[in-house]
Amino acid sequence: MKNYQISINAQWRPETLERILRVVRHRGFVAVDLQSHLENQQIKIALTLQSERELSLLTNQLIKLYGVTDVTIVGNEH
Repeated sequence: MKNYQISINAQWRPETLERILRVVRHRGFVAVDLQSHLENQQIKIALTLQSERELSLLTNQLIKLYGVTDVTIVGNEH
C-alpha cells in the first residue's frame, strides 16, 4: 500500500469533517492518522492515508466539497 499525507483547509461547519471522511472511504482510502485544528471558523486537517489507488482520485473529489478551500499534498511514500 502507498502512504500519502495531505492537508485540507475548509470553512468550519458541523458536518465538514464527516463529509471529508466519507469521501476518503468511498474513494478507497484508509485514514491512519488525522489531526484537526479549528481557528477563526476555519478548520485545518492533516491526514495520513493508505491506499493502492492514486491520490488524484481523492484530491479531485475533496476540492469539490462545499466549504473546502484548499487541498495540498504534503508527502507520498510508496
